[in-house]
Amino acid sequence: MGSPKKNENKGFFAAMTSGFSLFGSAMPRSVNESPSNEGVEVINPDGGKEDAEEEAHKGRWKDEERDSYWKMMQKYIGSDITSMVTLPVVIFEPMTMLQKMAEILEYSHLLDQADECEDPYVRLVYASSWAISVYFAFQRTWKPFNPILGETYEMANHGGISFISEQVSHHPPMSAGHAENEHFTYDITSKLKTKLLGNSVDVYPVGRTRVTLKKDGVVLDLVPPPTKIHNLIFGRTWVDSPGEMIMTNLTTGDKVVLYFQPCGWFGSGRYEVDGYVYSAAEEPKIMMTGKWNEKMSYQPCDAEGEPLPGTELKEVWHLAGVPKNDKFQYTHFAHKLNSFDTAPAKLLASDSRLRPDRYALEQGDLSKAGAEKHSLEERQRAEKRTRETKGQKFTPRWFDLTDEITATPWGDIEIYQFNGKYKEQQETEAGSSNETDLKSIEFNPWQYGNISTE
Repeated sequence: MGSPKKNENKGFFAAMTSGFSLFGSAMPRSVNESPSNEGVEVINPDGGKEDAEEEAHKGRWKDEERDSYWKMMQKYIGSDITSMVTLPVVIFEPMTMLQKMAEILEYSHLLDQADECEDPYVRLVYASSWAISVYFAFQRTWKPFNPILGETYEMANHGGISFISEQVSHHPPMSAGHAENEHFTYDITSKLKTKLLGNSVDVYPVGRTRVTLKKDGVVLDLVPPPTKIHNLIFGRTWVDSPGEMIMTNLTTGDKVVLYFQPCGWFGSGRYEVDGYVYSAAEEPKIMMTGKWNEKMSYQPCDAEGEPLPGTELKEVWHLAGVPKNDKFQYTHFAHKLNSFDTAPAKLLASDSRLRPDRYALEQGDLSKAGAEKHSLEERQRAEKRTRETKGQKFTPRWFDLTDEITATPWGDIEIYQFNGKYKEQQETEAGSSNETDLKSIEFNPWQYGNISTE
């Protein structure tokens, strides 16, 4: 891969994008098998084959399910379907969005290294590589479960980190998370915004992610690129995240801008990431290049973005070994997230691991998973009706709503802040360090949260 170059007239990434503009996007082909499917676009990331009809029938759907679901989904085209559509369990993975928020901590050692690093620009190399490392997991085509209001997820026994996340809002769906070890704190308020485009859906990360490095008190702000899920109903589903990722050092003004190239014909450009670390004066200092599903490397550069003489590319991150032929394309770390090995000794009854629908799906019982999912959703609706009848308001237990509103490229978001009460609760919360006992805890997110009269 050639080095990216800065172009003063057309933006930082004009030189990079010119390399793949000849290819365009991955080759689209329409399915016209029946009137109900007319105009449905199936995109094969490998491209180059006129096999629209054959490709459309590949994937996890049975023909009759595929056609009926397409008819149902047509009325939502152009809409945000984040919380308005009840989805069949066949498209889910045995993990919730709260657990998904913890996946970015798999390569947390990169943040430890960023905290210890004296060079402010190399520090951003470590931190941005940490942000990129999760995209291998994000390419999974299964949907995580939406958390129940008041649901939590806790993680321990990984890199000295304590992690807690909570579902702080149901409509719109919002989650908040906090992680901490001796080197950093990681805080996120997450709200996904979607747009159904027919056989694909755009996912916009309306949220705020902040990392504080403890040694120097440096605060880093992360704005990730949007994601596009192709072949949602017809064809083999695949995920791409074309666009810019920006990480800004709010303390110094330095930043790193990385461009995730879109998948072009015959897979051209897929997975590739290129960009620069810039000083506060917007002068390139370090070039970065790699693939988000393999590795990232960096090299010092001059003011024109060219590699400095006498330097060479140095690898900063590479993908760890992954299980072969895993049903849900999980990494070893993803399996650990579902395991009680990463649970604290005293587990909250609201924890995602304890969800009966998630557990049934993990065991391969789709029928039970679907029934349990329906039961949980019905109970959540009933709890909401009860609160409204009594004039009560739900507020999160472990995170407080602040007065801060952060603007993102896709909309504004209210910010939730970790309140520290979780640490106090751990001293008195019922639980056990015995895995068998942990599994026997009944899932109950409704006992948590603060209920007050409006």
